[in-house]
Amino acid sequence: MAEVEWQRLKAQEVRALAEANAVVILPIASIEQHGPHLPTMTDTRLGHEVAVRAARKASGTRPVVVTPVVWSGLSEHHMPFGGTLTVSHATFRALIGDLVAALVRQGFRDILISNSHGGNMIAMQQICDELSASCGATLVGATYVTEAGEDLARHLEDQKGVMHACEAETSMMMVCEPGLVDSSDLASLTQGMEGGRFLAAGKASYRWRPFAAITANGVAGNPTRSTVQKGEAILEAGAGALAALIMDEATWAVPADLRGAGTGGVAFRSR
Repeated sequence: MAEVEWQRLKAQEVRALAEANAVVILPIASIEQHGPHLPTMTDTRLGHEVAVRAARKASGTRPVVVTPVVWSGLSEHHMPFGGTLTVSHATFRALIGDLVAALVRQGFRDILISNSHGGNMIAMQQICDELSASCGATLVGATYVTEAGEDLARHLEDQKGVMHACEAETSMMMVCEPGLVDSSDLASLTQGMEGGRFLAAGKASYRWRPFAAITANGVAGNPTRSTVQKGEAILEAGAGALAALIMDEATWAVPADLRGAGTGGVAFRSR
């Protein structure tokens, strides 16, 4: 099996991947509280696992390399529970922008920013918007739990999707880091089953709130039904969705330009 992890490759092997027009997966995540039973590395560990599995699935069609996970994410909403490291939006955007520039300088032209933390989603989209017109690469931003959608959610019993330190994340961590999961009293931990509504206002509006607004212990969801078998299925669903995204030629296709020569007798500029 070909090596897909950047940090395990030698420099000339990375250069060869750039020459082969490999897709780069740049995982972004967080270090933050995950309730009384999961380690603070949960999003980072799961983001790495899903990205590596996706790369291995897709590499038979096209070369893929996975960078180390950017663990410094946007986690201000988790600060009330402690155990959380967060950065400013400006720092986060600058860091991702610098890493994209470093990849482009080495010849990579197709970059998948693979996110495993809900707090990063809006900023990830903004970063793709800001950089795409000038960075010289095609940038795609994906959050594996939403990309997998129903294929992932069908494995859950008490939740519609992945929440936080929940049935899904606890199950996946039972696969990836079983020694770091405290399963001694999962039945007492269920909290915040309304999940994402904590950032909602009105019918379709947004209001920022700290995570303590919906949970007393840092958990949102029900970890009681977590199992290794469920975790493996969820990981495979997430990885399969990212692999399909990578292998789809339309993901990386140059956008069509439908403008024609001009309108009203005035030509369009090239950009």
